[in-house]
Amino acid sequence: MKKVLFVASVTRHINTFHLPYLKYFKDKGYEVHVASNGDEKIKNCDKHFNLEFERSPLKSKNIKAYKNLKEIINKEEYEIIHCHTPVASVLTRIAAKKMRRRIGTKIIYTAHGFHFFKGAPLKNWILYYPIEKMLSKHTDILITINKEDYEFAKKKLKTKKIEHVHGIGVNKKKFEVEMTTATRDTERAKFTIEPLDFLITYVAELNDNKNQMMIIDAMKILVKKYTNIKVLLAGDGVNKEKLEKEITENKLQSNVFLLGYRTDIPNLLAISDLYVATSKREGLPVNIIEAMVAGLPVVATNSRGQRELVSDGENGYLVEIGDVISLAEKIENIYLDNRIRDRITEGARAYVEPYLIENVMEEMKEIYNQ
Repeated sequence: MKKVLFVASVTRHINTFHLPYLKYFKDKGYEVHVASNGDEKIKNCDKHFNLEFERSPLKSKNIKAYKNLKEIINKEEYEIIHCHTPVASVLTRIAAKKMRRRIGTKIIYTAHGFHFFKGAPLKNWILYYPIEKMLSKHTDILITINKEDYEFAKKKLKTKKIEHVHGIGVNKKKFEVEMTTATRDTERAKFTIEPLDFLITYVAELNDNKNQMMIIDAMKILVKKYTNIKVLLAGDGVNKEKLEKEITENKLQSNVFLLGYRTDIPNLLAISDLYVATSKREGLPVNIIEAMVAGLPVVATNSRGQRELVSDGENGYLVEIGDVISLAEKIENIYLDNRIRDRITEGARAYVEPYLIENVMEEMKEIYNQ
């Protein structure tokens, strides 16, 4: 039986983004394997190898993960290996070199956003670019999910086949949640949000890159004029205590809420009025696509990946990273004018069509069939 291996640093990444593709191979008669860190159950997975990948490339556990992965690849003799996330993909392509030569294993790497890009820190270019350039010749197909990475890869990397797809695909039905006014009010009450409050949501890991502090700084301005503007920040991360301290010190406990990791994102979006994304760097942010599918206007920072989805003034607004005053102004404009909100929402829903799972799946089928 033919075998395919999916690799990612953490199992949550597989369960969040790649289950439809595991099912695709399962339906095609493949034995489907996954290598990732985490023991959560994975649908349509015949065998899961729990390897202790670390996100930091310098962690010693990655050496053990590499050795184990190499043994697995040599034993199982996969026809296809599709790897994701930077460190896991580096280790996979090194570990698979022998089998790629010996039996012709095809290596596919999806870059969910290169760490080196225009405006990235110099250390990112020094560390990640040479490694990616070296390993690109050991990659059969490189998949990019934003145009900036695609154009760069075509010019600078050595992979023979470089493809661009519209992200990983979003399930439209999942995020088109219909609620009655009464149900919406009940759901809001769970978070002490009143029916007439203006609710902003941001779903992202709590870290420096996702930049939640920028929203908190904007709220310091907004609450002086509008006490009924509220923010839900969904996600866990290393900055939790720092953000909690900032919220408390500025007496924003009634306006900014840290929810932790959530599995009810469609409901959170359904009770919200606006989506804000303040990330400094993205590949192609699924959270923004989900918000647009849910019918929310979006205000986002002008960063790689986000500006590919948000056309300023058409399907959302862009503000520069760190420009807290502009962020507060854009939020205020949408808060005060329903016509702006309705126009942007209409533009957003029309724009996201290529990013829906059924359309991305067709793009991926063409790539897999190569």
